[in-house]
Amino acid sequence: MSQLAPDGEVPVYDLVGVGFGPSNLALAIALTEHNAAATQPVTAQFLERQPRFGWHRGMLLEDATMQVSFLKDLVTMRNPTSSFSFLNFLHGNGRLVDFINHKNLFPLRVEFHQYFEWSAAMVDDLVSYGSEVVAVSPVTRAGAVEYFDVTASLDGGEQATYRARNLVLATGLRPSLPAGVTSGERVWHNSEMLHRLAAFGETDPTRFVVVGAGQSAAEVTALLHERFPRSQVCSVFGRYGYSPADDSPFANRIFDPAAVDDFYDAPDEVKRRLVDYHANTNYSVVDTDLIEELYRRVYREKVLGVQRLRMFNISRVAELVDTGEHVRVTVESLVGNGSTVLEADVVVYATGYRPADPLSLLGPTAALCQFDEQRRPKVGRDYRVLGAPQLRAGVFLQGGTEHSHGITSSLLSNTAVRAGQILGSVVATRQIATVPRQDRVASVLGVR
Repeated sequence: MSQLAPDGEVPVYDLVGVGFGPSNLALAIALTEHNAAATQPVTAQFLERQPRFGWHRGMLLEDATMQVSFLKDLVTMRNPTSSFSFLNFLHGNGRLVDFINHKNLFPLRVEFHQYFEWSAAMVDDLVSYGSEVVAVSPVTRAGAVEYFDVTASLDGGEQATYRARNLVLATGLRPSLPAGVTSGERVWHNSEMLHRLAAFGETDPTRFVVVGAGQSAAEVTALLHERFPRSQVCSVFGRYGYSPADDSPFANRIFDPAAVDDFYDAPDEVKRRLVDYHANTNYSVVDTDLIEELYRRVYREKVLGVQRLRMFNISRVAELVDTGEHVRVTVESLVGNGSTVLEADVVVYATGYRPADPLSLLGPTAALCQFDEQRRPKVGRDYRVLGAPQLRAGVFLQGGTEHSHGITSSLLSNTAVRAGQILGSVVATRQIATVPRQDRVASVLGVR
């Protein structure tokens, strides 16, 4: 599997990124800005299986807003003067004054996606779309892994191989469904929402069932109730009611760059407590405005005597049977109040995501990486996977590091800063200077 690497035989990139969502997009931008002033530019190539840039397209609902400030864009927290900022995007599109007059920190999700697309277009030369990574092979020299050969399957059926000193894995999240549930024509994960709805046209289904209690579940419930005025929408969740997200100033500090340092240095028990304490900033919570809007609709229908929006709280889906014409959903009360059988045209599971296993791409080489007792990768503060001495090529993770770096691992809040830290580490390890590595990283990042 491994092979010798005669110097100069194959072009070597300093960095190959697998996946091109917001995280690696932020890295491509940081790299571009670094290279503009660098005497020795960083060479890079990013590989993305989608035919073009896309971020949660199935949930780009018209009225949905971001849950983070626009200042937590792809660059501002790392470089406030960057030309890749959201504000510069607004200026270039003639909307800056209108956005300021809007007096809102939280743009529409659709608009932020437009910003991502605008940014991606400016670093398009670094990305190969329609390229799905199918293998990563170690390239050895004197018994040590010096490079990785990254093989991608292209849209036309051919393959291409890229040799890298460093891999940056940003393989994203995968839709999560309960055990025994599979996606189908009538059973969806909310990530497919807009693509699936397009098939209905002007037809109004009789009944939707939405499973889940988080932001996505509430958004889907509100959308279906509004878009299909003759349909019944049933929301099923185990809680007593939707829980509001804690976005208060002190709680929001858990998303600060400095909080990553605190979390990383904390003992495991403290890490667990911090996640438990601040879970209500991110997990299974809903914006207060949306909670109030859904309650207003439920109460309005109670007054009018027409109940289209039904809440099955403290409940779970006990059985799901596709009859061919409908899905028979058995909703069971968790407090012993019996069961209700619903005949639904569509069941939407808004049950979250799970991180992809980023190291699965490495194959047998993953055995050179270090893992903790729960088989989670051990990761340095610079997001580099720790490994055996013979693993000299770098493997960096963008995501999948919640256990080591905290809640922001899969969120946008720290994306810009993390990109700068990864790039700083890549540049520092390439430098020949004899100063200590820690000082070199600090120099690259512009901090002391």
